[in-house]
Amino acid sequence: MKTSAPHVLITGGSSGIGLALAHRYAAQGARLSLLARDPVKLAAARAAILAAVPAGAVFTFVADVAVRGEIETAIAAAEAKLGPVEVLVTSAGVAEPGYFEQLEHAVFERAMAVNYFGSVYAVKAVLPAMRRRRAGTVVLIGSGTGLFGFFGYTAYGASKFALRGFAESLRAELDGTGVHLSIVYPPDTDTPQLAAENLLKPPETAAVTAGGGLWSADAVAAYTLRGVARRRFAIAPGVPLIALLWLHSLLAPILHRIFARTAARAASGS
Repeated sequence: MKTSAPHVLITGGSSGIGLALAHRYAAQGARLSLLARDPVKLAAARAAILAAVPAGAVFTFVADVAVRGEIETAIAAAEAKLGPVEVLVTSAGVAEPGYFEQLEHAVFERAMAVNYFGSVYAVKAVLPAMRRRRAGTVVLIGSGTGLFGFFGYTAYGASKFALRGFAESLRAELDGTGVHLSIVYPPDTDTPQLAAENLLKPPETAAVTAGGGLWSADAVAAYTLRGVARRRFAIAPGVPLIALLWLHSLLAPILHRIFARTAARAASGS
C-alpha cells in the first residue's frame, strides 16, 4: 500500500508523549499504528484521535514491547494493514525510582526489557526495509536521565543510558543510507508515568529533580516534531537539558556536588 500519507507507528501510543505525538501526526494527515499492552487504553486513544481528526486512519495493536515475538507480530500486522512503516517512534517506557539496595532485581530487568530492548526489537523489525527503500525515520524517546545519573534512578537511568549508546552507535551506521535517526531527551513530563513515579520517589530524588521544570506531553511532542523536521539527531527540550547535552563533561562535576548537597538536605528533612 502506498499513499502520500506516511505510515507512522508509535509504541506506547496509548498515553503520555506517545499519544501526544499520535495526535500531532494525525493532524498532519499521517496514517497511524498505535502499539501498547492495554486494549482499553488503546481504544480510548484511538477514539480521542478520531474525535479530533474524524477522517484519520488510526489502527491499534496489542503488544508488550519487551516480548520480541509480540512486537514483531504486531508490526507485521500493522504493515499488512497500512503498508511499510515510514516513521517509527518508540515511546513505550517504564520507570520505578527508588534506593538501589531496595529495588528488586525484577525492576532492573523490566526497565531494560521495555526501555532498551523494546526499542531495539522495534527498530530491528522496520529498519531493513527502510534501508532498502533508502528512506525512513526512527525516533527514540529517551529521557533526561540518559544524560546524567540522577539520585534514585539506577534502574531507569541505566536503561536510558543504554538507549543513548544504541542511538549514537546506530547513527554512525545509518550515515548516508537515507534513514534518519533522532533520540529525544525529555524533561519531567506531565504523564501518567510521572504521576506513578512521584508516588515512589525517595525524598532525595524529588528534591534533586524539582528544579528541572514540568512540561506537558503536547509541548514535548511539538518540540520533538520540530527537531525531527530539521533532521536533528539529539533533541533536548528546554535549556537545562540542552546544557546537559552539550556541556555534560564540564557540568557533571558541578552538578554532582550541587545535587549531593540537595539530596543530603532532603534526607535530613531540612
